[in-house]
Amino acid sequence: MFAEPPWLDYTKALLAELKYYAAQPQFQGRKIHSIFFGGGTPSLAPARLFEDVLNQAATDFSFSDDIEITLEANPGASEAGRFKAYHDAGINRLSIGVQSFNNTELKWLERIHSADEAIKAYDMAREVGFNHINLDLMYALPHQKLDEWFVSLEKGLALAPEHLSCYQLTVEPHTALHVTHQKQKLSLPDEDLALDFFWQTRNRLGEAGYAAYEISNFAQDGEACRHNRGYWLYDDYIGIGAGAAGKWDTSNAGVLRYSNIRSPSTYIEAALKHGLAVNSDEHLRADQAMGEAVWLGLRQTQGIDLNWFNQRFDQPLLETYPLLVQQWQSQGYLEVVAQHLRLTSTGLSLADDISASFLV
Repeated sequence: MFAEPPWLDYTKALLAELKYYAAQPQFQGRKIHSIFFGGGTPSLAPARLFEDVLNQAATDFSFSDDIEITLEANPGASEAGRFKAYHDAGINRLSIGVQSFNNTELKWLERIHSADEAIKAYDMAREVGFNHINLDLMYALPHQKLDEWFVSLEKGLALAPEHLSCYQLTVEPHTALHVTHQKQKLSLPDEDLALDFFWQTRNRLGEAGYAAYEISNFAQDGEACRHNRGYWLYDDYIGIGAGAAGKWDTSNAGVLRYSNIRSPSTYIEAALKHGLAVNSDEHLRADQAMGEAVWLGLRQTQGIDLNWFNQRFDQPLLETYPLLVQQWQSQGYLEVVAQHLRLTSTGLSLADDISASFLV
């Protein structure tokens, strides 16, 4: 048996962080438009934690009238049983980490839920009043065939969520999957097959009425995730909690980024003592911030608003990166449409390489 985390102390630490940031000059008079409880398994926390944080946030800041408040949740029975309490606490959007509707794939992914439990969790979320639901699904798994993926995708579509996040499995450094891959190479789809997964998924979701507003995210009309969009639009955000990260604009068109202490016990001690628990921070110069803004913005289907870039950085994007833009445009990978610089349909398949080329 695992000991129950010290939720009361953790809640106090979160509230202390909120109070600290609310007192900072750069946040005075600003409204919160979205709140996202994510990372790890936040839906294991008691509903009272979310209620207390939301009440404090509403007091220390102010909420927009249509604020989006998302909770990431796993579809296991123990968490789904708490959905009503989360809804009553003020959560108005649920993001359920289904990953697959294939039990064999779920076992390989080391998920503790079954396909049937995922469907039951979704039904329970609807029953308690959630009208905005995202399902996370993953494709291009080892040995996975296209038709096997589409069985999962169609099951997800049959539930009619407002939003779907469909990600290709990638082997990231410093992860358990990376260690496994080093010991025994995983049979992942080759580049051509991976592109088939990508395009056929995109086409099927479009047919079903889900617009691709970002490379991996699809939404019914008006249901794009505000938290996601804020990240790609390079908005400011405050991160509270163990391992959380935040970012805001600074003078001279720069950016400050920070990340919190990851150890919950050490985080709690620091936040209660100092009001914040920053482990590391980084100041980006204007040229670094510009590159990062392009890197993030090109993930959006609409691309980067050239007028926004000019206003934010006080210089035109096309004149800031003339050679890079010309290079990718000449190859048919970038285009300017309605004052937006965006990837072409051909460029989408090289999105990571193209976006990263703008980083300083």
